[in-house]
Amino acid sequence: MNILDVRNLRKQYPGFLLDDVSFTVEDGSIMGFIGRNGAGKTTTIKGILNLLHVDGGQVLFEGKDLHANETACKERIGLVLGEFNYYKRKKLSAIAQVTRRFYADWDETLYQSLLTRFSLDTEKKISELSQGMRTKFAIALALSHHAKLFILDEPTSGLDPVSRDELLEIFRSIIEDGEHSILFSTHIISDLEKCADFITYLKGGRVLCSTDADSFKDAYRLVSGEAEQLERFRDRLIGYRAHAFGFTGLMKKEDAERAEGLKIAPADMESIMIYTEKEDDHESAAL
Repeated sequence: MNILDVRNLRKQYPGFLLDDVSFTVEDGSIMGFIGRNGAGKTTTIKGILNLLHVDGGQVLFEGKDLHANETACKERIGLVLGEFNYYKRKKLSAIAQVTRRFYADWDETLYQSLLTRFSLDTEKKISELSQGMRTKFAIALALSHHAKLFILDEPTSGLDPVSRDELLEIFRSIIEDGEHSILFSTHIISDLEKCADFITYLKGGRVLCSTDADSFKDAYRLVSGEAEQLERFRDRLIGYRAHAFGFTGLMKKEDAERAEGLKIAPADMESIMIYTEKEDDHESAAL
């Protein structure tokens, strides 16, 4: 079953169009939401949550129109927008005291257990916490009102590798029961390699693809060859980088299998995104 169903979401700005964005998030899964700056990820998230007026489309949460049932649906959605940067001078206890008033399903026993699990000191102020601890606090608040869907926008940005890995383990543990799901927007593609079940790739306001993570990677191959081979295979390359010894680039799997003479390797998510974004300009860089 799909916990979130985004259908043909559309928003027109001067110089930018979010063009019929559609994708689904399954129960018990992590959907990685990727795209370069300006692709429309934040606009999509705001449109999903009715934080901006969209020009068209529909958002279903647990089968209900989210915008028509906004209050009830948002009771079951946890939102973490980057670093938890609100009320920096307030203690965690004071923020939780206010937060619990907004949720009918607030579970104090669960909240207290999460404080212990995440080693959170409620007498500390937000300003006294590291960025990773602030994110843990935001997650604890969301879990404590029994959110079923977490929308995370750059939650690991700026964290050191150890802190990021710890948070990724928390994200995986959240969905283990099959009843919670995560929509995870990030520029740190290596994080998604470790935890994402599905990928939705937004480019220029449109969904380039939305599929499971394994299929996303298996659809492409990294290729490399000598300089004289570039002209021969240029039309099959999605994107490439030329250098003193030849070139490296990205091809669709089926094109790579027919590219005799090239070195072929599996593609990782980050390389797919980098070379796909080079598709329009085929950047050449001397290395």
